[in-house]
Amino acid sequence: MQCTLCSSTAVEYCRDRKRRYFRCGSCDLVFADPQSRLTAADEKVIYDFHENDPNDPGYRRFLAQLSTPLIERLSPGMRGLDFGCGPGPTLNLLLEEQGMSMDLYDLYYFPDKSTLQSQYDFVTATEVVEHFRQPAESWRELVELVKPDGWLGVMTALMNKAGIAEFKNWHYKNDLTHVSFYSPQTIAWLAHAFKLDCHVLSERVVLFKRRRFE
Repeated sequence: MQCTLCSSTAVEYCRDRKRRYFRCGSCDLVFADPQSRLTAADEKVIYDFHENDPNDPGYRRFLAQLSTPLIERLSPGMRGLDFGCGPGPTLNLLLEEQGMSMDLYDLYYFPDKSTLQSQYDFVTATEVVEHFRQPAESWRELVELVKPDGWLGVMTALMNKAGIAEFKNWHYKNDLTHVSFYSPQTIAWLAHAFKLDCHVLSERVVLFKRRRFE
């Protein structure tokens, strides 16, 4: 099997009752068998059940794991994009409250692709990259949205335990819309491949800074 991120050889890692998973020997990405992917319509049905309420203090605290350290690196007036904002955009509000200007994009809920024709001082992707079916293309698109010296803030649960038993018991892989799973080694591979400085702040939050063109 060819890795969906780096095109190296990936071998079967494990199976559960729903899917097979493959792991790349080069970039360490674990990905679900492409043949098990949901249709776009079935995927959206699951997304429609997500309860992302901008007025929910718990949801705002969850997103603050990313917004708080990101804001420390930004200046009021900067322009950002919330990529994959979902049906109830909230992170943009946290950033706008700190003086940022925000655009929104989501494949299903805010599909205005004109927002993808600009570059931004910063881009956020919260609980998005695990949905990437073609991560090589999607990561390239994501990085190219960021200006040189700009920031890319990502939230996704990282695989800090590499064992098969831990992975098979990991609740995060049970969401059938989650198809790409990243370890710290994968994050390091991404940083090198796309010329990014990388700050892994927790098991869920990573900040990348795009280097100036050399």
